Amino acid sequence: MSNTTPDFQADEFLLDHYVGKTPLVRLQRLASHTQATVLAKLEGNNPAGSVKDRPAYNMIMQAEKRGQIKPGDTLIEATSGNTGIALAMVAAMRGYKMKLIMPASSSQERKDAMRAYGAELIESESMEHARDLALQMEKDGIGLVLNQFGNPDNLEAHYLTTGPEIWEQTGGKITHFVSSMGTTGTIMGISKYLKEQNPNVQIVGLQPSEGSNIPGIRRWPKEYLPTIFDASRVDEIMDIPQIEAEKTARQLARLEGISAGVSSGGAVWASLRIAEQHPDAVIVCIVCDRGDRYLSTGLFSVEDTE
Repeated sequence: MSNTTPDFQADEFLLDHYVGKTPLVRLQRLASHTQATVLAKLEGNNPAGSVKDRPAYNMIMQAEKRGQIKPGDTLIEATSGNTGIALAMVAAMRGYKMKLIMPASSSQERKDAMRAYGAELIESESMEHARDLALQMEKDGIGLVLNQFGNPDNLEAHYLTTGPEIWEQTGGKITHFVSSMGTTGTIMGISKYLKEQNPNVQIVGLQPSEGSNIPGIRRWPKEYLPTIFDASRVDEIMDIPQIEAEKTARQLARLEGISAGVSSGGAVWASLRIAEQHPDAVIVCIVCDRGDRYLSTGLFSVEDTE
C-alpha cells in the first residue's frame, strides 16, 4: 500500500473566493405587465445563504488585519438572523468563539443555523434590547462587539463587491436600485459605488410600514438608527406593507421559482411599483436570502385568493 499523498487538485476553501459573484436574474412573469426590466440579485446563493455573508466576512477579516482580534477570541453581535448565521460561519472557519443575541421571535431555522455553526445563542425581547445587551457584554469584558450597525467594514463590503457586480452585470444600464434597510450597510455601500459611476441612478430604500413586522428590516427609533446610515445617499424611502411583502414572497416562489424571505418579497413588490411608473427603467433589487429560513413560520402555507 502506498503512503504517498493522492495527486489531485482542490481549492483551499477561502471565503473571499466564494462570497459574492451572485446571479442577477430577470423577473419574467411577475413583471410581465410592465415594460421595464426588473432584475433580482440572488444573495441566497452565498455560502451561508444570505447577503450578510459579505459584511460578516469583511468585518472579521478587517478586524484581524488591524490586530483587534485573533483566533480564539470571543466575538459578540446582536442580530435578527442572517448576519448572525454568516458571522457564525466565518467564526467557525477562523477559530473564534461566537456569542449571538437575537429576538426570541426570530424563526427557528435561523436559530438552528447559528447553533449548527457552533455559536452560542442568547435570546432577547427585542432587537433594541439585543443591541444594548451586546454592548453591555463588551463593557463587562466578555468579548468584542463587531457592531454591524456602526462598522464601516459593513458598507465597505458592498462598495467593494456588490456594487461593482451590479454595475458590471447590467452593463452600466441600471437606473434604479432597490434594497430593504436593516443595518443599512447594503444600501449605503452599493449607493456609494453606483453614484460614483452614475449620479442619476436612483437609490430606493425600504422600511416596514407602521405596524408591519418584516424580519431583517426596521423602522428604527432615532436613538437606534445605525450610525453608518447617511440619508443623503438614499433618493427615496418607501414603506412596505407586511401583507404585500409576504404575498409577493409567495408569488416569487410560485411564479418565478425563486424562494426567498419576506424582506425580499418587499423589495420585489417595491420594484414592481417602480416598474409600473417608469417603463424604460432597469431596476435591480436585492433578494437577500432563501425562503427555507421561513418554512416554520407558515409563510408559504397560505393560499392567496388574488
